[in-house]
Amino acid sequence: MPKEKKPAKKRFEFGENETIDACLDRIKAEGYLPVRKVEEPVFRETTENGAKKVEPIGRKVIFDTKLLKTEH
Repeated sequence: MPKEKKPAKKRFEFGENETIDACLDRIKAEGYLPVRKVEEPVFRETTENGAKKVEPIGRKVIFDTKLLKTEH
């Protein structure tokens, strides 16, 4: 049975209630190696007196990864 080919690069989002070690273990378990950490702000848009207001409410952390090379 042929193995399913994985993409060479993949992005993993750090879970809200997840530890950094758990996230890195999840990445490694899928056969990837983290190469870059990206933090993106999360905003909320509200309307006050007819004026739109944008405020930061948090951030999300994303790891860019690459596929580990395996020997056969």
